[in-house]
Amino acid sequence: MASPLADTVVLVGADGRVSIQSSVSAALEKDPELAEAFTHEEEAIELDDDDDDGIKVVKTSDGKLIVSEEVEEGHVGIGAFMLFLRALGGKWPALFWIGYLISNVMSGVCDAFEVWWLGWWAQQYVLRGRGEVYVVYYLTVYSLIVFAAIVFQVSATVTWTYGSVRASRSLHRVLLDSLLRSTFRWLDVTPTSRVVARCTQDIQAVDEDIAQNLESLSDMSVNMLAKIGAVVIYTPTFIVPAIVISALGGYLGQVYMHAQLFVKRERSNARSPLLGIFGEAVAGLASIRAYGAQHAFKEETFKHIDHYVRASRSFFNLNRLERIQQYLVIEHEPKAEDGGKPPAYWPSSGDIRVKGLSARYSPDGPKVLQDVSFHIKAGQRVGIVGRTGSGKSTLTLALLRCIYTEGTVWYDGVATDSMNLDDLRSNITIIPQMPELLSGTLRHNLDVFGEYDDGVLNDGLRAAGLFSLQRLQDENRLTLDSKIAGAGSNLSVGQRQIIALARAIVRRSKLLILDEATSAIDYETDAVIQGSLRSEIHKDVTVITVAHRLQTIMDSDLIMVLDAGRLVEIDSPQVLLRNGDGLLRALVEESADKETLFAML
Repeated sequence: MASPLADTVVLVGADGRVSIQSSVSAALEKDPELAEAFTHEEEAIELDDDDDDGIKVVKTSDGKLIVSEEVEEGHVGIGAFMLFLRALGGKWPALFWIGYLISNVMSGVCDAFEVWWLGWWAQQYVLRGRGEVYVVYYLTVYSLIVFAAIVFQVSATVTWTYGSVRASRSLHRVLLDSLLRSTFRWLDVTPTSRVVARCTQDIQAVDEDIAQNLESLSDMSVNMLAKIGAVVIYTPTFIVPAIVISALGGYLGQVYMHAQLFVKRERSNARSPLLGIFGEAVAGLASIRAYGAQHAFKEETFKHIDHYVRASRSFFNLNRLERIQQYLVIEHEPKAEDGGKPPAYWPSSGDIRVKGLSARYSPDGPKVLQDVSFHIKAGQRVGIVGRTGSGKSTLTLALLRCIYTEGTVWYDGVATDSMNLDDLRSNITIIPQMPELLSGTLRHNLDVFGEYDDGVLNDGLRAAGLFSLQRLQDENRLTLDSKIAGAGSNLSVGQRQIIALARAIVRRSKLLILDEATSAIDYETDAVIQGSLRSEIHKDVTVITVAHRLQTIMDSDLIMVLDAGRLVEIDSPQVLLRNGDGLLRALVEESADKETLFAML
């Protein structure tokens, strides 16, 4: 992969010393193993299936593969506003609003009555003599009014505080539920930075600014109405200027809101690209330096910073609710239902039967799998091969119902389209090319929910081949207490794959799918993993392997050959290779390991 860019190749041996330092061509001539690895790398690039993504992403109407962020126009919709107001009340909205409004109104009434009572008390000194005014009486009434105002104000504040905390938790919960149930198609076209912005800054605004500002608005409105009402009672003509001032204030508010909301929306939408480019810079720092792209990346970052800063003069946050509401109505996968639970014994075997399976990545997109039918018996090891874009990875996604499918798939005799997605996917283990690992110990990564003892976990690591790749005296050997960094960044790709395989062995699923799982690791580790799959996986477990290394799947019981989304060949490798015009035979003939592949049979 580096040969088009590199002028010099430095080869480091197992002892840590530089064995070769020369041009690419000279290095290939000096080291036969390097030349063989280079040949395999070229073959991998040619047959690599990662470009399936080029089929699955359907362009939007403006030709973009990532949809533009949603920007509403005009005022914040009543739906976004009601989203927060409904969440305030929780399960008993009537009780909440009656309690809050009564407390708030009575607090405003007490404040107005307090001023009136002081005036009435002072007037008594004019109407009567100083000695005739009973101070204790007036002071007692005044104290009771102040005490009542405090009680009602505290009651309103406590009620609103509990309601706002409940609303924040409720909105956060429904937002996470919506995101976790989103379709793979939606995740493909939505940058992670937008999701992060919704779950951080927007939720923070709900926790703080929105709740506080709405409470202040409510308090000021009640107090203003109470004071205006008190004035109008004694001076009815004041109603005319009050109406004029209210109308003028409403008009100015509309003008302000129209301009301010647009700026606020632009500011909120400018934050996601800024977060995204910072994340990309941190994740790809080595690549940026290797390709000398620091200046271009800085210029792009400055452009996003300037855009964000220009739109940052804003103090109104109701559009945060609007942005959260947008992510509550995204594309969702079907919810779990009681009628979608499979039988308790299911699955008892890894038998897979597929009839007329077609798949697409969006409802209106082209079919990337077309009328695929096959039967895999329980315990069989099946390899899936094909050229770039043939639909190999798409087939595995279709089996998991991660994309839109037509046709029927039976897993151990039960149609998968009739069961809940959680039940289906929890009984299938898939090992991708880059498995996900969590920050924590190796034990935590193998058994997240603490269901197995250390003996079972160590057996899984041994069966996966980890112990055969490390010695007891190695200082950096992995144990159950070894610390794993986020995404497994402190491990090699081979170690991550072995841990993923150990996790699959511990789970004991009846169906194991390896999607290009060994394409990025060395041949020694690949051989260890393949040996573990042959000897350590239970005989009733069905193993489906998607691979571009033909050596990985040539000893399979069945080989499926895909071409342009269609299943063109399926049989044992011995039978398929007898067909001189077959696609598998053509792939073998083009391989640098042709002799080795024929010898494996």
